[in-house]
Order: sequence, then C-alpha cells, then structure tokens
Amino acid sequence: MASLLSTTLNITARVAPGPVGRVAFALFVRPLGRPKVKPGEAEVMARAVTGRLVVDGIPVTTYRWGDGGRPVLVVHGWTSRASRFAGFVEALLAEGRSVVSFDAPGHGASGGRATTIRRQREIIRRLHAQYGDFSAVLAHSFGVVSTFFALRDGIRADRIAGIGAIADFDFLAERFRAMLGVNQAVEDAMRRHVQRRLFPAEPGIWPRFDACRNPGEIPSEILLVHDADDDTAAPGQSRALAAAYGQRARLIETSGLGHRRILLDPEAIATTVEFLSGAPSHARAASPAGTAGATR
Repeated sequence: MASLLSTTLNITARVAPGPVGRVAFALFVRPLGRPKVKPGEAEVMARAVTGRLVVDGIPVTTYRWGDGGRPVLVVHGWTSRASRFAGFVEALLAEGRSVVSFDAPGHGASGGRATTIRRQREIIRRLHAQYGDFSAVLAHSFGVVSTFFALRDGIRADRIAGIGAIADFDFLAERFRAMLGVNQAVEDAMRRHVQRRLFPAEPGIWPRFDACRNPGEIPSEILLVHDADDDTAAPGQSRALAAAYGQRARLIETSGLGHRRILLDPEAIATTVEFLSGAPSHARAASPAGTAGATR
C-alpha cells in the first residue's frame, strides 16, 4: 500500500499538485501511533497538576509541577509525550525548579490526530501568557525546532537545552520524502499547501523554521546533547546549531544511547539539569558516561 501511495503521489504531483499537497501534508503531520505512559513515569505524572488548552478546536493537556514561577518549559518530540521527561522533571523538582509541559495534539493525553509547528508555537505562546517568562526550555527532537520557532516571536528563555535536536524543516522534509518514497514535486506541493493553509499571512516563512538562522534573535545560553548513534535526528543537526550560536552553545555528544534512550540516561539528565538550573557552565573534567566528549 505504501508503495502504491508513493507511486500515485509521484505521478499525480505535476498534474494535480493541490490534492497531492493536501494528502502529503496529512501524512506529514500525523504521528505514528500514540505511546502510553510507562510504569517508570507514572508516579511523576501523578504528581502533576493537569490543565487544558484548546488550540484549533483541539483539547491540549498541560502539566505543571511546582508553583509555576519562572518555570522550565518542557517540549517533547515527535510520536512522544511529556511523560518521557519524567527523569528530568524529578531532578528539576529536586533543584527547587517549577516545570510546565504539554502533550501536543495527536500525542499523549491530548486530542486530535495531528500536530504542526504552528500549533506548537501557539501552545507555547499560551503557556507563556499563563506563566510568564520561562527560566529555561528543555526540548527533544522536533520539540527543538518548534522551540526556536516560538522564541523568535518575543518569548524569551534564559537557557535552552536541546536533546537529539532537529534544527530545520528541510531535514524533516528530506526524511519524509525518503520514508514515503516520494519525489521533489510532492514535497513542493506539500510546501505550497503549508504556506496557504498554515501561514497565509506570513510570507517568507521557510527561513524562520531554521533554528540556526539569525542567532542574535535568540540570546539564550544553549546546551545540546546528541548521540552519535542517533538514527532519527542526524548529529549534524546539533553540530550546526552549536556552530551557529558560537560561544553561547555547548555541545555534548554521547554514544550508544540513540534518539530515545538518551532521555533515560542518568548522566545526560544530571548534566542537563545542572545547566538548566543555572549551575556553573564550566566544562566538566570528565564527560558524561557513554559520551564521546564535549565539543564546545
């Protein structure tokens, strides 16, 4: 079926780009499944104060730990949920920090079947309006590019920690093409649909999806943790971010943890929470367990 679909889209894209763009977009924004809370995450999630936002008519479940003052915002990745950060939340609470997070549409306990970077931006805006400035943002994967996109609209955070970062839309589009087996004409049709449907009033939107662009717009200190064996987000994504933000960015590369297990690694959690809590950012004498070393 997948082969038939890709063949049909490839053939049709040049003669009927509108319908092809709609179909490709529907596939692009729909996560592959809805993972459940794991047993090791349940206790932390039970302590959260839950809330609800409605974005594009979709109920979005939000979470708060602590009093909400100058919180650390947590933004999960694709086909994931806020509970995957349970280890980070627990460590941040032990440091006396407040944490807020959410399940994106089509993910976790939220409604809907799909999410977009525009919806991510709107949720972050709403949480900012509710809680005020964030002391920091902790994001994973697709959550990283969504975070940088939102922060370009006047939302500020002192520090940003990106785990297994995806830095730009082009990388996502290339992966989508490869996974579905579609050609450039299908991607072009999807991009036109995105511009018309999601950002009709924001011409020239594509460069703003690149987290490396105009680093001066985001004056935060940045920590990037990326595994060399990540087969979902290429390590080059975090390397590009580190290069773009120069002395404000520190990159730690691990090995053997992949794209998701890195969220469970005790040393990755400890190093990230130390950074988010505003502890001294000097280079450690020893890199975290399993790391190939800090490049910055």
